[in-house]
Amino acid sequence: MRIVCISDTHSMHRQIEVPDGDLLIHAGDCLGVGTLDELADLDRWFSELPHPNKILIAGNHDWCFQDEPAEARELVRHAHYLQDSPLELEGLKFWGSPWTPVFFNWAFNLERGEAIAERWAQIPDDTDVLITHGPPAGILDRISSPTGTIRPGCDDLAERVARLSLKLHVFGHIHEDHGQEQIGDCLHVNASTCTGSFKPVNPPIIVDL
Repeated sequence: MRIVCISDTHSMHRQIEVPDGDLLIHAGDCLGVGTLDELADLDRWFSELPHPNKILIAGNHDWCFQDEPAEARELVRHAHYLQDSPLELEGLKFWGSPWTPVFFNWAFNLERGEAIAERWAQIPDDTDVLITHGPPAGILDRISSPTGTIRPGCDDLAERVARLSLKLHVFGHIHEDHGQEQIGDCLHVNASTCTGSFKPVNPPIIVDL
């Protein structure tokens, strides 16, 4: 299966070139300000792409999935929307989840510790491909600042991922650390399309499973 990974397009999806593949994964922050109108346009764009399957999760900018969940889910007609839920495609088991540790006042934020760990505990042990909006602590979560490097990834997610036998973990959220990192049998992909200055120039990442 050829998997094309993108994330953090922030309603600039029509400015990017997406390679062909069997599956397109969008790991959240698909919208700019999080409106239903933006989501409707995203779904129209999905309908124009050739990938037989598409998976979408929400991110911290995607307010309509939190505030108007029924209306938002109804608009997604050309992708599988996952929110703490599974999907099986061609023998691979996927799980998608939008949560990130509290950062100012954004959608799908939970406090570090028990609150967010409860979400990660829902991930089935036999998951092959995990899609979260944010990274685990210490993996493709670097932000450079005048005072040094900040790594805001989720410790509780890192602990859960370490106990799973994943083949692939796709996320975004930290625009500045786009790329791939192989740890054991799992390939971690930060698929953020936008850079730290919100320019949609980071290329999609292709993974063959």
